[in-house]
Parts: sequence; structure tokens; C-alpha cells
Amino acid sequence: MAKSSADDEELRKACQAAIEGSGGSRQEIVMSIRVAKSRGIWNKSKRLSTHMAMAKPRVLALTTKYSSKGQKTKAFLRVLKHTAGEVLEPAKLYKLKHLSKVEVIPNDPSGCTFVLGFDNLRSQSVAPPQWTMRNIDDRNRLLLCILNMCKEILGRLPKVVGIDIVEMALWAKENTPTVTEQVNTQDRPAALIMTQDDLKVTVERDLVSQAEEEDMEALLGTYVMGIGEAEAFSERLKRELVALEAANVHALLESEPLIEELLQGLESASSSVDDMDEWLGIFNVKLRHMREDIESIESRNNKLEMQSINNKALIEELDKLLERLRVPSEFAACLTGGSFDEARMLQNVEACEWLTGALRTLEVPRLDPCYANMRAVKEKRAELEKLKNTFVRRASEFLRNYFASLVDFMISDKSYFSQQGQLKRPDHADLRYKCRTYARLLQHLKSLDKSCLGPLRKAYCHSLNLLLRREAREFANELRASTKASRNPMVWLEASVGSSQTMNSADTSTVSDAYAKMLTIFIPLLVDESSFFAHFMCFEVPTLVPAGAPGSLNKNASNDDDLSIMDADGNDTKPGESSAELETLNEALQELLDGIQEDFYAVVDWAYKIDPLRCISMHGITERYLSGQKADAAGFVRLLLDDLEARISMQFSRFVDEACHQIEKNERNVRQMGVLSYIPRFAILATRMEQYIQGQSRDLVDQAYTKFVSIMFVTLEKIAQADPKYADIVLLENYAAFQNSLYDLANVVPTLAKFYHQASESYEQACTRHISTIIYITFEKLFQFARRIEDLMYTISPEEIPFQLGLSRTDLRKTVKSSLSGVEKSILSMSRRLQKNLTSEELLPSLWEKCKKEFLDKYETFAQLVAKIYPNESIPPVTEMRDLLASM
Repeated sequence: MAKSSADDEELRKACQAAIEGSGGSRQEIVMSIRVAKSRGIWNKSKRLSTHMAMAKPRVLALTTKYSSKGQKTKAFLRVLKHTAGEVLEPAKLYKLKHLSKVEVIPNDPSGCTFVLGFDNLRSQSVAPPQWTMRNIDDRNRLLLCILNMCKEILGRLPKVVGIDIVEMALWAKENTPTVTEQVNTQDRPAALIMTQDDLKVTVERDLVSQAEEEDMEALLGTYVMGIGEAEAFSERLKRELVALEAANVHALLESEPLIEELLQGLESASSSVDDMDEWLGIFNVKLRHMREDIESIESRNNKLEMQSINNKALIEELDKLLERLRVPSEFAACLTGGSFDEARMLQNVEACEWLTGALRTLEVPRLDPCYANMRAVKEKRAELEKLKNTFVRRASEFLRNYFASLVDFMISDKSYFSQQGQLKRPDHADLRYKCRTYARLLQHLKSLDKSCLGPLRKAYCHSLNLLLRREAREFANELRASTKASRNPMVWLEASVGSSQTMNSADTSTVSDAYAKMLTIFIPLLVDESSFFAHFMCFEVPTLVPAGAPGSLNKNASNDDDLSIMDADGNDTKPGESSAELETLNEALQELLDGIQEDFYAVVDWAYKIDPLRCISMHGITERYLSGQKADAAGFVRLLLDDLEARISMQFSRFVDEACHQIEKNERNVRQMGVLSYIPRFAILATRMEQYIQGQSRDLVDQAYTKFVSIMFVTLEKIAQADPKYADIVLLENYAAFQNSLYDLANVVPTLAKFYHQASESYEQACTRHISTIIYITFEKLFQFARRIEDLMYTISPEEIPFQLGLSRTDLRKTVKSSLSGVEKSILSMSRRLQKNLTSEELLPSLWEKCKKEFLDKYETFAQLVAKIYPNESIPPVTEMRDLLASM
């Protein structure tokens, strides 16, 4: 640690000399230390702001002076400053008796800045100075000296703010030794002892309460000693503790007679307790013998009571068992020989419920296992099994005959089906009503013998299948007979077909309407029949779709309260999700509805023969039904719709293949000029196909477009290659016709737009080739000369080209003269050549403009070559040639 300025003897002597030199009386310097002075500014709330003036070096000196008048010592705080010659001189004098507050500035994080507040300066407007020490040790040393002088000399302490009392005490203990200063008095020197223990600092922090502070002051006032007397204080406390312990031992020795008297009383009480223990042992033996006698009597009574209870319970259990084994005569008669008429179904159902319950009560879970092997129980179980088999056989035979009779009755009534001139919507309401009468019976039959449902399901499927197929056949026949529509030719794109036939657009919407009516009538019917069959025949499945597919039961069928699946006790049961049950259901539905698809196929084939394009409409109708039946269609109905969609797609593919075959036959003609017949006819065909789509079957039609146009373009290329001389003319005319005929459709159909752009590219390529050929034929020598120059420029420099054979300046003049002497006639010849074999007159203006532009570009290139290779040679300028072409 650096040496503190408080220990600097030279500084102390300089301060003494400055004080005496200023004319002051003799004073003793207790401490002198260097500080830095700064001036703070007080705001309205009388708190020091953070703005500080520039620090100035000062020296603080604590001095004492003995006054003979009052026989007391006075304390001063002197401020000294350095003059220009670095000599100390007094600057300020403060009396410590006016010191009221010592405050450490909180804005200084080092804690080395503090303010000394004097009460005689409060009226002044100038803020008190701030003193800054070099370190905390110097600050603590100075403040400790000030506080000790205030206590020893003045008998009081100023208010201390911002200093931790614990921190000060620890610092004083560790760093501050006992400082003895000699204070001269008039008669004798007085020793001034200043230590940390003498401090009583009032801290504004809320460390202790006022009452605790007063107690601490009273305690500290009892012991007048300094910080260095801690060991003496400890020794004094030890001596007092030893004295107190000796006094306690002496008091115990004085109470010995009382202790003797207490011990005699304890011996007398112990003797009485031993006598009492002996008497209690005798009484305990007698009580044990009495308890054993009571237990023996209670045991015999309990056995008798238990025997009585068991006998009573056995009688009750036997009565219950006999009640279980009893067969009511009315139920026995109903199960063995009762009628199955509708009026008797309530009795039959009650008999089934009793029989099911009786069989279950004889099973081990409901029957005590000890009764299971009793002879009476075995005999009664065999009797009930015989009743069950008899009833199941009779009920199954009745239901098989009943299903067949219901269907035979409906089939024999011709008015029930569609007839000539009258379409009859199938109505199975009466059939289902009659079947519902026996729905509960079927549920009880399943509970009694689940294996009997298989033959009953087959019998129901066989009978109802005959009815459904008859209804579909009669409906489809009358539907086709009553639908009037003119037949459109299937040869849409054949070259031999006249324009009047191709333009035939007879209304065949009745064909697709008939197909939609067929689906509208029968698809919901088949779904309802599938749902009714699943409930009626007690299939415990949550859906009516193939295994693994999502779906839900038809709403109409699921709302039939009579068909909800219940157990024998009449409680609703949740259908299981067994895949085997789903597989069995789908097999039964296949048997129920098999064969009805042939009538749907017949309607599709009939519609195809009338108008093959109606396959598009029928495909869209089928798609709508498929999307609508995903949630509630039976498995067979979905398969039927899928098969119909596949058959319609197959028929339409057949039409597309035949039309493509008609397109391919065009290439067999040896010489064909102008627009091929299938191109405008395809536009008519595409327009009608778009009318039939109606928002559905987009993929089907797009696939057809792709196949049609691919074959058309391939066939066109083959026809064009048959005569290479006119190939480009054939191509550009046909590609232009394709674009013109499909312009409107290509704007709304992305697939046709793709082929439209393909035809546009092919048209531009054919135009470029044809125009280049005509230009080279007309100006062959001129552009041949230019081509030879361009070829040589890759191998030799431009300056050497005029010296090549056939490329001299003379050859250039001859070529220009022979090619451009009658350039107007040559251009007219080029125009006639362009028009000569062109059959589409409307293409001529655009082709002629392309031809003039191409010729002008080639001539401009030739002129640039001449200017580069033959600088001084003159040819007709490009502007003159442009004006000439513009005038023609």
C-alpha cells in the first residue's frame, strides 16, 4: 500500500509553519492530509447534483488549541492551499463545534468524496465544498480522526450519512492502531486516546431501531474502554462466569437436608407400588380364566347360528335354481309349434328372449361353478338346447319361404315394373315394411345360433336379386325405347365425309339425360338396399364400403329404429370392426346385386352408338356420383360405378382410336395440296367436346386432344415429305389453318394452347424455309457470291479475298450487274413464285411481308460485306432497295 500523506512529517511541518506564519497562535496539528477540492451545486430539493467543478489540490489540517479561559480544548479544521511558489498558506478555517453532518457523496462510485456540513454556513447560497481523497483508507482515517475529536473534545458526534458503520468498525480494527497525540495544556500534557470503540455514529440507514440504539449506548456506556481493550474485557467476563458457577455449587450444597427427605419419600412410594403389582397379577389370572370360559360359550353359539343361516341360504338358492330350471308352458308351446304370423310375432320374440336368457343363466359366468356339473342342470341345459335347435330350424325355414313368396308376388304383378310408354320407379317400401316385422326375430336368431344366418342371407340375396335385375332390365329397355335421338356419324375425321355430315350437330342430350336418369333411380336404390340388407341381416359393421375404405351407413337406413343392432336383452350394441365381418358382407352384397350391371352397360353401349361424344357427358355424370357416394355407398355400388366409368372410358378410347385411324388414312393419298380436311373438322370436334365436358371429365378430353393432335401433326409431316418440292407450302398452310380454327379454344383450354404454340413454331419454321428458297432461286448468283466471301473469311484475311479466283472486283461488278440490273422484274418474279403454289390466298400478304423483310436483311448483309472487302466499289444502297420494296 502506498504511504499516506497523513504520515508525511514534511507536510506536517509545512502546515505548522503556514499556521504560525499567518499570525495565528500556537496550535497542535493532530493530522494533516492532502485532498482535492471541488464545488458541487445544490438543486431545489437540497440534494447535490452530479455536476462537479474542476478539482483543486488542498491540504486539510486538524488542529487543537487549549483555552485558559474556559479550561477546555478547542478543535479546528484548517484548509491550506499552495501559492505560486508551492508554499502552503491558510485558506479557510472551520470550527469543529459547528460541524453538523458528514456525508459521503453517493454519486462517486469510489466512495472517496464527502461533504462536511457546518451549521453556521446554512444561510449561505454557496454550496459547501466536496473533498476527495486518494483512496478509502485516507478517507476513513480522516473521518475517524474528526469523529474522535468531536467526541473527546466536544462530547457529541455529528450526523453521519452514507457510511456503513460495520465497514468502518472492521476497517478501524484492521488498520487503525491506537493513536496517542500529546495535547499541550497550560499545566500538563493530556493524552488523547482515539480508537474505533469510542465511536457512536448516527447512521441514516435503517440498520437498528431507536430503542435498540439506546440499549446499545447504555451497554457501551457501562464499559469505558477503547477498541484495543477487547482481551481485557474477555478476561473480565470469564472471571464473572467462574464466580457465578461457584455460587451455584454453594447453593446446591446448602439444600442437602431437603434432598435426603425427598429420597425417603421415594423409597416409601416404591414399596407401595410393589404391593400393588402383586395384587394386579392375581386379578389378571382370574380374569384370564373367565375370558376363556366366555370364548368357549360364544364359539358354540356362533356355530349354531352359522348352521341356521347356511340352511336358510341353501333353501333360497335351491328355490332360485329350481326357478331357473323351470320352463314356462306358454314359451315351450310357442318355441316348438307356434305360428310365425305377424300377429304372433310378439309372443315369438318374448319366447326367444326368455330362451336366450335361460341359456345364459346356465352358463358358468352367471351360474355358480359348483352347480355346473349337477345332473339336474345338465339335463335342463340339454332340454333348452333341443328347444333352441327346434325353434331355429322352424324360423329359418319360414323366413326362407317368406322371402321367396314376397319376391314371387311382386314379380308376378306386371304393373309393378316399367311398361311400354311408362317408366316405373322401383318402390320397395312395402317389401321393407314386411321384412321389418321379422327384424327383431333375426336378431334373436343370431343370438341363439349365429350359423343360421348364412343360409338366410343367401336366400334373401337370391330372391331380391331376381327382383332387382327384373326392375333394372325393364327400366333400361323402356328408357332406351322412349328416348328419341338422331344418330350422329362416328366417322368424324374421315376425308371422304362431306362437310354437311361433318357439321351435323344434332341434339343428343337426351342420351346422356337417359343415362343420368338410370343412375338417379337405381344408385340410391342399390345403396339403400345394401344398407337395409346389412342392418336387417345383423351385420355388425360400422360402414358399408370395402374393407379398409372410409364411409358411413346410408342415412335413411340408419334411421330405422327397428333395424338397430341389439343384444338379447334389448340393449343397443356397438358394431364391431372385424375385417372378416366386412368381407362376409361384401360377398353377400355381390350375390345380392350381381348381374344388374349388365343393364347399365347396355345403356352405355346404346348411348355410344347414338353419339360417341356423349361418353364425355356420361363420364362426368359417373364421376359426380362417385364423388357423392364415397361417404355412404355400399361396396358393390362403388364397384359398379368404377366399372361404368371404366367402360365409358373404354368406349371413348375406341372412338378416339377410330378417329385417329381416319386421320392416318390421309397419308395414303399421293398428292395433296392445300389445307387437309381433318384440320377444320378437328376444330368442330373439339368445340363440341368442350360443350359436353360441363366442368367434368377434363382429363379424359385432354388425353383425347393429345392423341388427336399428335397423330394430326405426324400425318401432316408425312404428307408434306411425300413431295419435298412443296413440303413447306403444305406445312405452313396447314399449321396456319390449325391456328386459325383453334384460336378461341386455345385461349381457354391449356392443352390446346400448348399445341397451338407448337403449330405456331412449326409455321414460322416452314415460312422461313420457303421464303429463303424463293429468294435464293431469284437472286442465286448474288447471294452465292456473298456466301463464298463468308466462307473464305474464316480462313484468310479480308484484304486477300479480292485476289481469289472468281471473287475479284471485276467478278463483283459482273455479278451485281447481272443480278440487279432489272431488280424490279426480279422482285416481281419472286412475288409470283411465292403466290404460284399457295392455295390459301389469305396467307399471301403476311408471307410477302416476311419475304421482303428477309430479302432486305440478306441484301443489307451483302452490302456490309462489299463495303468491308471492296471498299471503293459501289452497289445500289440499302435505302434505295428498301424504298423499292416498300413501293411494290
